[in-house]
Amino acid sequence: MSGVEHDEDDTLPWNDSPLRLAVFVLAVAISLGHLWLNLFGTASTLLQNGLHFAGFALLCSMTVPAGKRAWARSAPVKAIGIAFGLLVAGSAIFMVIREDAIYARGVRLVASEWIAGTLLILGAIEFTRRTTGWIIPGLIILALTYVGWWGTLIDGVFRFPGLSLETLMFRSIYGDDALFGNIALISSTFVFMFILFGAFLLKAGAGEFIIDMARAAAGRFVGGPGFVAVLASALTGTISGSAVANTASTGVITIPLMKRAGFPATFAGGVEAASSTGGQLMPPIMGAGAFVMAATTQIPYTQIVAMSVLPALLYFATVGFFVRIEAKRSHATALMDQEAPDLIQVLKRGGPPFLIPVVVLIGLLISGFTPTYAAGIGIAACVVASWLTPHRMGPKRILEALELGARNMVMTAVLLCAVGLIVNVIATAGIGNTFSLMIADWAGGSMILAIVLVGLASLILGMGLPVTAAYIVLGTLSAPALYQLILQFQLVDLIAAGTLPETARAIFMLSDPSALEALAAPMSAAAAKAMVSGLPLETLDLLYGQVFDPAVLTVALLSAHMIIFWLSQDSNVTPPVCLAAFTAAAIAKSPPMRTGFSAWKTAKGLYFVPLLFAYTPLLGGDWVVMLEIFFFAVFGLWAVSAAVEGYWESRLPILPRLLALLLGAALLWPAGLLIHLVALVTMLALLMWSARRGAPEPGVGFPTDSG
Repeated sequence: MSGVEHDEDDTLPWNDSPLRLAVFVLAVAISLGHLWLNLFGTASTLLQNGLHFAGFALLCSMTVPAGKRAWARSAPVKAIGIAFGLLVAGSAIFMVIREDAIYARGVRLVASEWIAGTLLILGAIEFTRRTTGWIIPGLIILALTYVGWWGTLIDGVFRFPGLSLETLMFRSIYGDDALFGNIALISSTFVFMFILFGAFLLKAGAGEFIIDMARAAAGRFVGGPGFVAVLASALTGTISGSAVANTASTGVITIPLMKRAGFPATFAGGVEAASSTGGQLMPPIMGAGAFVMAATTQIPYTQIVAMSVLPALLYFATVGFFVRIEAKRSHATALMDQEAPDLIQVLKRGGPPFLIPVVVLIGLLISGFTPTYAAGIGIAACVVASWLTPHRMGPKRILEALELGARNMVMTAVLLCAVGLIVNVIATAGIGNTFSLMIADWAGGSMILAIVLVGLASLILGMGLPVTAAYIVLGTLSAPALYQLILQFQLVDLIAAGTLPETARAIFMLSDPSALEALAAPMSAAAAKAMVSGLPLETLDLLYGQVFDPAVLTVALLSAHMIIFWLSQDSNVTPPVCLAAFTAAAIAKSPPMRTGFSAWKTAKGLYFVPLLFAYTPLLGGDWVVMLEIFFFAVFGLWAVSAAVEGYWESRLPILPRLLALLLGAALLWPAGLLIHLVALVTMLALLMWSARRGAPEPGVGFPTDSG
């Protein structure tokens, strides 16, 4: 214990600069304040969100420099920045207090409120610029000027009559989706509590445990260090939810291990980035996106998490397949006996601080407790469980965890509050519905094409936006279009099979009296699709209510948002801007762009699994059906991975490579049990044929660069 407490003394700021001490005190106060408000407090939503933004705006001004150059880090500039942070924080609290007075005057602002409101919006823009770059601030300025000015100057569907500056200011602060609105509430409750929970897990020693357990469990297989990266990143995803943070924390261990085992440096960096990206797909936390999704769709968070388990396993299985293939091609070895720790000893030494709090958290969520309350109890469980190990959390380590949680939340808090300014404009101007109609029109009723369009949009947005922001913007704009197309796909199947209910046929007759006779018998899918595509949206909405149970409609909505959520992750691993891959490249000492392309290739599950959301009941069918889809999809993704690499157990010539691709597609597509079984048997035969061909001669395949 004495050694541990000595380490804690070294990290606490008692003997550091006054600024470091002020940051520590503020961060701890923010964490304690959020714990009180979320677990015991009765503050209004507006007050909680206002205090949330005020605290993190001030903390951001103290911890994030105004720029990268030396002048931006100088003492005078820091002092000016902190003074500005104090003004912004004060303005946030002032505007919360003034709400009733503004309503009493008939929503009229006085001079002091104009000044405070302007400082608030400028602060949101500036602190978002500091933490995420210029893209979000640019979008905020574009959105606010659109409804306040230039929307009146354009023609067409995006013309907007405009708001007065006073109305715009009021709605930007007090609107349901504004700076202190619903997204800020998600940030101040669910997101903060889970990030704080992750900080307590890390301070209890869970980070070291995850790495050691992954090395013990997977390190002795051929290519074991690659599997260590996959497993460690999957486990780290349960406490982090940030691809870049996952890469930086696990990559410093896994990437050198992979290189030492014989993996190419670019592949080592790529697989770590791809694995870490999957951390945001891994329940129970899934980054901030799962909480945003729950609030947006009104689908319970627990349902979203439960339905995300099988897809997340599919993603990590895909990364694992690429690891296995590269291990065979590069002759990568397992960890040496002295490097791989003993699993039993790892579990004894570090298991309780990780396993007990996570089990408690999941148990409370399943039992129906709110995520906020479950996270609070999970934090207490971290402290209690740590006393079962040498990493006991005393007062000093608890204070460190409180500080770490607040500091880890700075970018997310500022970002989620500021994004509300954009979402508020989208809701006010109705841009989301218009954009969704445009996607549906461009796609021509094709769900594949619509998903491709959303994927392209997510890639472009992801070059400048963090994943959560990209999901919020894309979900607001395009989720209605995907929701409609998913339901249309299911409706077409019912019409083609001749199983449309009588009440639904009557609704059809209102739009097309001649369709009643045709609906009485089965027809081709093309004819059914043509019949549906001619119906107006109002009629389609009536049909959906008559044909589908509410549970089916919920699954369709979840599928639409999950497609967007998954596609939003691709910016982490897709050049030219792929922060997780660039972080991994710095550790691997490999070329950043080549590492980015390796990560993009390895993360192919981001593109294939969303197709299962769209065309199969993977997210909401009967569990037997879901497990059947999952079973065949595992083998389908394995075959597709081999086709992408041109290598399986040995090099694949062109014809077997094409066959592997076709078999993978057949196993993924909802083609029926018989076709799946035939494809599976054929795939296994092809796999055995590849294995019998044996390992290639040295030099076959990609060279192993050392970086």
